[in-house]
Amino acid sequence: MAAVVDSRDLRTPVVVALQTLAVAACYYTSGQLGLLRELVVEGSVVTPIWPPTGVSVAFLLVFGLRCWPGIALGALFVILSLTSLTPSALGVLAGNTAAPVVGYLLLRRAGFRTDLARLRDGLALVFLGAFTAMLISSTVGAGILLVTGKLDWPSFWAVWLAWWVGDAMGVLIVTPVLLLLSRVRPPLRLSRWKEATGLALIICCVVPLAAHSPVSLLFLIYPLLIWAALRFQLAGSMLCALFASIMATVAATDRSGPFEQLTRVEVMIKLQAFNGAMALTALILSAVITEQINTRRSVERACQELVEVLEHLTAGESADGRASPEDGGLVRRQDG
Repeated sequence: MAAVVDSRDLRTPVVVALQTLAVAACYYTSGQLGLLRELVVEGSVVTPIWPPTGVSVAFLLVFGLRCWPGIALGALFVILSLTSLTPSALGVLAGNTAAPVVGYLLLRRAGFRTDLARLRDGLALVFLGAFTAMLISSTVGAGILLVTGKLDWPSFWAVWLAWWVGDAMGVLIVTPVLLLLSRVRPPLRLSRWKEATGLALIICCVVPLAAHSPVSLLFLIYPLLIWAALRFQLAGSMLCALFASIMATVAATDRSGPFEQLTRVEVMIKLQAFNGAMALTALILSAVITEQINTRRSVERACQELVEVLEHLTAGESADGRASPEDGGLVRRQDG
């Protein structure tokens, strides 16, 4: 037994190291994907959606606080791919690491459940994991730019807002998808696969058209989002929202479609308003629908159990009723 314990103790640091490297690799990869599309706001380059924040919060929710060194290591690799390691870069590194950790702690304190099956879970992810926690990274990042002279005071709030919204969008769009994937277990049993295939084909045709059409047709995405949420709950709505956000971000950074005639600030505002409204709609609507479905199933189970109890009681009363005349007859025969 002692040998077994020693072998497990030796294996544990290896597992932790591999997990840390895996988290860092996912953070770095998602960061490089986010850097593919950038917007210039007041002379500063920002990303409309910063996927590493969503990746970080998802990993923390699944594996716990022990994966925070991987987040810090991944953030370090991303920073080194952009600039040299300076005190200001270390400050950005600290902010990017602290924000998802604080988001995780707030969600855990609120009793967050990773299945997102309750409305309170969706609201907690929006207001605690995204809006509140990401204030740390945006304030630290924009504040360092201001202190080091790379940003002047009149431009501070525009850059701060763009930074905050980009980080928050990463949590709202990426985290639910990763939490969904973490719960997938083979074999997959996809009911209504014909409807799912048809919906996917329609989304793949309509969303790029709406995102790149010179006529503002982005509103056409919302009926598809509602359809996906009603029929496939979180899986359908968040995958639709993720695809639509990617297409809209590509159109915005290319200054095509409904973003063609807008200024840089207007492009950022329109894109982030669209992404935010769509993510909120998908997340909260799917949570409400899932909660209602679970409530209905609970009521149906309770009714079924009540029917079984009533049938059992009825059968018992019938048995007692059949036995009573015989008992009475025996008593009369004994008396006679």
